[in-house]
Amino acid sequence: MRSFSTKQIVTAVLIALVFIGVLTFVVVRIKTPANVPVPQEKPQDLGYAHTVIGKSVQGRTIDAYTYGTGTTHLLFVGGIHGGYEWNSILLAYQFMDYLKTNPLIIPKNLTITVIPSANPDGVFKVIGKEGRFAAADVPTGGKEVRAPGRFNAHGVDLNRNFDCKWKSESTWQSKIVSAGTSAFSEPETSALRDFVLKEKPDVVVFWHSQSNAVYASECEKGILPKTLEVMNAYAKAAGYPAVSSFDAYPITGDAEGWLASINIPAVTVELKTHETIEWEQNLAGIKALFTLYSK
Repeated sequence: MRSFSTKQIVTAVLIALVFIGVLTFVVVRIKTPANVPVPQEKPQDLGYAHTVIGKSVQGRTIDAYTYGTGTTHLLFVGGIHGGYEWNSILLAYQFMDYLKTNPLIIPKNLTITVIPSANPDGVFKVIGKEGRFAAADVPTGGKEVRAPGRFNAHGVDLNRNFDCKWKSESTWQSKIVSAGTSAFSEPETSALRDFVLKEKPDVVVFWHSQSNAVYASECEKGILPKTLEVMNAYAKAAGYPAVSSFDAYPITGDAEGWLASINIPAVTVELKTHETIEWEQNLAGIKALFTLYSK
């Protein structure tokens, strides 16, 4: 039988404690039971405005938190792939905590909105009632897709359900995934659509993992010039590679592409792994956008 050194045992225990802490954080801050009323929050007391922009298939709220009162609006979105990319949600909450404790960091001309978890059912699928990770997700083409929590409760990849070259089936890596019955067929994507059309943000940043890059968005009309400016500013400050066009495999119906089609610049920030949030890097990227849009 293999023996372990004291150092190895201590290291393993520390890793386990960190993992348990992360799970607890996600459960407490993200898991919203269905049909539970959300208490009204007073922006003047909390330093932000809380809005429920919609509900998931299973009735969990999709929340938006807004800071500042400027005329230029920056929107940040995490967790569109749910528990499969749970670190994107943790990054969003870290950002929200930072804004609450550092309100003066927001330039006076800016309003910042954060939607930390755009796919709450996907998060719940991973965390579950007992905090256990699922082994696989919904069947697709008769096979299980090993991506627990990526899809919503209908088995739809939400980042293939937007109105940019939408098809009922799309791809993710080498897999065929469901894109819904029509563009915006899912309550989560229609909630995000309605929020965007109402608020008309000047730029949208989506946090994903794990490709380690900042990607520009495009649809049939190509890349908006401002999108390239946003991509380069965030990537340079954060130290991520800047990639103007994603060509690893074909994608249809993505949120960023839809935004490009309605002339709203959008970028995808891909974290390095499915576990890290690279907070200092992303804070530098966020501050670069604050500077870019406060000019």
